[in-house]
Amino acid sequence: MVTIVEKTAGLVAFVRTVDSGSFSGAGRVLGASPSAVSKSVARLEKRLGVRLLQRSTRTLNLTAEGSLYYDFVAPLLQGIESAEDVVQSAGSAKGLLRITVPVLVGRSLVSGWVKEFSERSPNIKLEVTVTDRNVDIIREGYDLAIRIGNLDDTGLIGRHLADIPYVLAASPGYLAAKGHPERFADLQHHACLRYLLAGRPYPFIFADGRSYLPDGSFDTDDAVTLTQAALEGVGIVQLPAFALRNEIERGTLMRVLADEPMATTSIHALHAFGRQVPMRVRLFIDYLMEKRERLL
Repeated sequence: MVTIVEKTAGLVAFVRTVDSGSFSGAGRVLGASPSAVSKSVARLEKRLGVRLLQRSTRTLNLTAEGSLYYDFVAPLLQGIESAEDVVQSAGSAKGLLRITVPVLVGRSLVSGWVKEFSERSPNIKLEVTVTDRNVDIIREGYDLAIRIGNLDDTGLIGRHLADIPYVLAASPGYLAAKGHPERFADLQHHACLRYLLAGRPYPFIFADGRSYLPDGSFDTDDAVTLTQAALEGVGIVQLPAFALRNEIERGTLMRVLADEPMATTSIHALHAFGRQVPMRVRLFIDYLMEKRERLL
């Protein structure tokens, strides 16, 4: 009779190898040598009777069977590893907290919160991935995702953090050269910088329902690059107010059509733990709720 230990032998090594992309990366996580990790995965393949990884001198690639196996066992492993966290008290919370955040949130806000949160919860290690890509948090092993905009029906659990306002802004140099728009219709006479969402330009949307999709002088899917273009005087930018707050306060950007409020959009913290949320995740969500005024 095959024991449960024998059935799970190599599973952790396999999942960590896929997550890190190499036996050496998995070894660093597990505290084992690359050779030991490789042998553990090989024993798992032998027991299963299938090849999970295609090996070459430089790369590892999942086979079709390996991809199916990973999709099934990775969430189970995450659940096992989180079981201890669920029953931890706030004072004893520990472990790795993997978070994915949009570029604007990561660079404008979260980086400023890391020190304070770490001082409150010194046994929680933060790993923050800053990307505008819609990460598959279950498959890629993340505990929490911060998302801006409407939520897709993903089955994830969402905690509403805030409704964030957008603003229009441009550099003093651009406005001196091109003039200040005084009403909505004036936008058509200005260079407008467009944020690309899923490959499509995002329109300028006002609180009263009006929207304007300008002919863009510059398009990008990176909000930080968009901000830099505005600072260089390329045109008018639309971004969340918190992302431009420092530039507006310093005077390097100026509000445009400030008397015509822009639409707001929601920001959420998402996870896939259901009702049994690990303490490390609960603590960070509670911390975000404390700091949500910075999003307004």
